[in-house]
Amino acid sequence: MAFAYTYVLLCGDGEWYIGSTPDMRRRMREHEAGQVSATSTRRPLKLVYYEACRSLGAAREREKQLKTGYGRGYLNKRLAFEKACYLSS
Repeated sequence: MAFAYTYVLLCGDGEWYIGSTPDMRRRMREHEAGQVSATSTRRPLKLVYYEACRSLGAAREREKQLKTGYGRGYLNKRLAFEKACYLSS
């Protein structure tokens, strides 16, 4: 079974980027190479969280959920330590 992924990047500006993809390795290469317009000026980027989903549709739904106020609150609580460490380095 092939999985799709919902993922969160911590950007150099201290903000989250939330996305989804069927191929995590390819997508990360695109981000790192500056080929994704939403993150090309926000590097460096650090992958801080991801979830595997059974379909791309499910990954996209989870992406939408994480982009809501509730979802961002969840990420802020879940990843507070990660964000604090990244920003202090």
